[in-house]
Amino acid sequence: MGKTVQIRARGIRTTVAALAAVAGVAAVAVPATAATAPAASAVPSFLEPAELPPHPTSPWYAGPVTAGQPDPLPVCVGEALPSIASHRSYGTEFDTNAQQITVVERTEQRAKDFAALLRKDITGCAKKLMEQDPDLTATQKSYGRLNVEEGAHVYGLHTASAWGSSDIGLFSVGRDGRTVTVVLWGQMGNFQHAQVADFKTTTVTAVNKLY
Repeated sequence: MGKTVQIRARGIRTTVAALAAVAGVAAVAVPATAATAPAASAVPSFLEPAELPPHPTSPWYAGPVTAGQPDPLPVCVGEALPSIASHRSYGTEFDTNAQQITVVERTEQRAKDFAALLRKDITGCAKKLMEQDPDLTATQKSYGRLNVEEGAHVYGLHTASAWGSSDIGLFSVGRDGRTVTVVLWGQMGNFQHAQVADFKTTTVTAVNKLY
């Protein structure tokens, strides 16, 4: 069972809105272009829409693989992301979003340290949001480690506002050698709506696609 910490946090739709205000993921998959996509040899493979947790009534759609940090930065992990990151955003027709962010470091030790920093930021995220503003109640969980490549860790964050919004987000951090990837998933709901088993499968797939 996940370890749960309940706190109060900032009065914004933290999980879905900041997770992937998906910079306009379109209603159809958008191919990467020379202007936005890193060179094919510069980044590992990213998740395909069908590899995300299945939505009961909508397919997933994907934007291009894009060099640089996502804009806006995702909640919990955004402040740690370097400019050398690459990312891809995903969405469905029903307010369910996802994002994958990958960083290729110069050495395995730098990648190991970066993954540890991301995990630290995620585990301290709810507390940080609480310190910013007590308008939301946030509950955070750790879903443990996955045995894939150098390992991956999965977390959940639920936020509920006094005016009635309720959002659930899942996060994972995985590493293969000197490459680190972060996968984020979010929608309206609570922990009962979190597709944890499916998200773990997605995380394993994401890490296995790294080089």
